[in-house]
Amino acid sequence: MKKDDFNENKNHEEEKIPLNKKTLKFVLTIITFTLLLSWVLNHTSSFTGILGNILSLLSPFLIGACLAFVINTILKPLEKLWEKVPKKKRTKYFDKAKRPVCLAFSTIIVFGAVFAILFMIIPQLVETISSFASMLPEYIKNLEGLLDKAMKALERYNFVLPSIELDWSKAGELLNKFLDNYADSFINKTVDITTSIVTVIVNFVIAIFFSLYVLSQKEKIGRHFKRFLYAMRPKRKAEKIIAFIDLTSETFSKFVTGQLLEAVIIGVLCFIGMLILQIPYPAMISVLIGFTALIPVFGALFGTIVGALLILLVAPMKAVWFVIFIIVLQQIETNLIYPKVVGKTVGLPGILVLVSVSIGGSAFGIAGMLFSVPVCTVLYCVYKEFIAKKLKGKDVPEDLKD
Repeated sequence: MKKDDFNENKNHEEEKIPLNKKTLKFVLTIITFTLLLSWVLNHTSSFTGILGNILSLLSPFLIGACLAFVINTILKPLEKLWEKVPKKKRTKYFDKAKRPVCLAFSTIIVFGAVFAILFMIIPQLVETISSFASMLPEYIKNLEGLLDKAMKALERYNFVLPSIELDWSKAGELLNKFLDNYADSFINKTVDITTSIVTVIVNFVIAIFFSLYVLSQKEKIGRHFKRFLYAMRPKRKAEKIIAFIDLTSETFSKFVTGQLLEAVIIGVLCFIGMLILQIPYPAMISVLIGFTALIPVFGALFGTIVGALLILLVAPMKAVWFVIFIIVLQQIETNLIYPKVVGKTVGLPGILVLVSVSIGGSAFGIAGMLFSVPVCTVLYCVYKEFIAKKLKGKDVPEDLKD
């Protein structure tokens, strides 16, 4: 046998995958994953139902976790301000009171802002709807007059519209028949809706208490989680998981801060624009637009509809100008403010912000648009770290190293 053939056979032997415990574990993992994926693809409805039940059970705690995250963005700076008090003036009780006092203030700020906005908008909205209801007969009378004029104008050109006559006795019989057939269904639907409302209230109360508990014990919970990771995984892998979680937490925190900053900017610009255009209710509607700006796409639409409805009965032409102004403002927000403010806050290039929002909205709707930016930021940071490691020690131009 030639020496080259011997070396080639030796290389082939070295390339064989060793059959050991680690290899068997990897193969079993792949087989299990393949079987589960096959079952999910063949039983999509069953999987969706199971997933829905699990999410329904965990929904109070998921909402509580999100609520805790939002409150924590205010809690952290408040605690930093508390720490700036000189040590000479601190007492034992002063240090112990830091978490409860700061947590109470943070919770009051979050819920106080939400309730203040709701109580500012809802009474005015109710008044507008009541005014619209009282003026409805006059609107109908004017509409009937316009229809009569239109019919007379069409008759001149030999266009005759068919007259519509309502048989009220027959309409009453149909209504009674409908109520007889669907009364039970209507009652059941009412009971279901009432049950759903009660369930939502109960879940929200549980979420509030869960979030307060998590925030009051966040260091202790974090310590137990780290102990669990170090117990279950090798030290190096546990440290990587902790670093990834820290990166995700920091990214989402910066994202929430950026969203709040963007909402303030949009609200201020809306207020200035409405003052210039002399549109009614500038302060209240600007608060509404700023608040709904936190919700991508749907929020802007909701804020515009409510704002236009409030203005419509006072000054109909101003409502048209308001809608045009908001459309222009939304274009500025989407293409300039959002990429610069939110993208810069989370450290994501503007073009990637636009791409992530577009893909997230197409794939997962409103939730996808809301969480796509922080998720994309985490992936972007992991990508940069991976590339930096690969380029380390390689001879590359100086302008490509960073």
